[in-house]
Parts: sequence; structure tokens; C-alpha cells
Amino acid sequence: MIIVFDLDDTLYDESSYVRSSFLEVACFLSEKIKIPKDLIYLKLNETLDKNGRGNVFDVVLKHYGIFSKKEVKNCLSVYRNNIPQIKLFDEAIRCLNRLKDFRKYVVTDGNKLVQKKKIEALNLNEYFIKSLPTHNYGLDNAKPSTYVFNKILKWEKIKPSQLIYIGDNPNKDFLNLKKEGFNTIRVLTGCFKDLQVQKEYEAEYIINTLDEIDRKLIQTIKSKNENRKF
Repeated sequence: MIIVFDLDDTLYDESSYVRSSFLEVACFLSEKIKIPKDLIYLKLNETLDKNGRGNVFDVVLKHYGIFSKKEVKNCLSVYRNNIPQIKLFDEAIRCLNRLKDFRKYVVTDGNKLVQKKKIEALNLNEYFIKSLPTHNYGLDNAKPSTYVFNKILKWEKIKPSQLIYIGDNPNKDFLNLKKEGFNTIRVLTGCFKDLQVQKEYEAEYIINTLDEIDRKLIQTIKSKNENRKF
């Protein structure tokens, strides 16, 4: 079996990336407007918690009276170029060590530069054959597209029933993969952990933590799929 992992909120806490990059933005703005970085950092986080991620920089820049499209782009550049202070979940490390004899990949959505820096900061090359930001193949091939997964099938010369995908977001992670005969596992972590969805969007298997993924579960999935046509 080939095992593919999502990245954000599956292998590490994505909020730690956001907070780390916000700190860099706070330092950048502090030098520009001569306000302590801690106050700006607090404002960035308060805005995130209140409004979500969509327009944090717009709101904060307007708050300090320096809003412009150029200044938003400057903040985005600082945010995306930050070398993040992030680490794998402890349970992710244990899981990856248990599965060290399996061929493993990462498939992750998001800005190419941002995802590349996360991959480097987490030293994923130590654990995975390859980490694949979907945006490297065009925005249309981000999840729920199965384009990148089908590339893995070709590289490994396997069928969908021989690949297990582990992710956290039922809004996009599992629907199309299930239709094509891939195996799917949802881990209840991150901002989607309490989200309930219709059956067609849900993974075949649901776990609370990556500590529940072991050789026994993989063998169970393998045995179940031996007679599948996919």
C-alpha cells in the first residue's frame, strides 16, 4: 500500500504557521509605523480570530491608517517569505516512524512558495518519497481534483485501491477520491474536527489521532480491497 498524507492540520498545526508568519509581519510594520511589534501582533491575531483569514491585513492596515493595495501586497510578501517556526505533531512523528517501511507522499494545497517553505521547515524529505504542492500543477488541479493522486498511481504503477489518503478536511479531501476507488481516512484535527458532513463527503475511516494508524489498520484496508475492481 502507498500512503499519502495531507499537510496542514494533518501532520502539523497550521495555526502555528499563521502565528509565526504574523510575527514577521508585525516586525515589518513596527519598523514602518514605530508601534511596538507586540501590539501589532496582538491586533493581527485578534483580527484573525474575529474575521477569519480573508482580509486580516486589510483590516489591520486600516486600523493603523496606512492601508493601500501596495501595503497589503507588502504584508503578504513578508508573510509568505517567512521561514516558519513549526514542527510536526508528536503523533505524526510516531506514525511516520511506525510506517517507515511504506512508501509515502504528501499532497498539499496552497500557495506554492508557502507550502515549499513549510515542507522545508518540517524536513519532510526525511519521511516522504516526495511532497507535492498541488498548485505546482495549476490551480485547477488542487483538491478535490484527483490529478496529483493519479500521477502517484502512474509513478508507483498501482491501482487506486492500493493507495490510502489521510486528511482532515471533508469539504474537499475525500469526495472525488472515493468515487475513483481510493481509500480514505479522516483524522479529527484542526478547524474541521467537529464538522459533520453528508456521507458522500466523509472518509471511509475516521480516527481521532494519527496514533490510531498502524499496520493492523492498513492490513484491514488492504484485505477489504483485494476483490475491488478499481
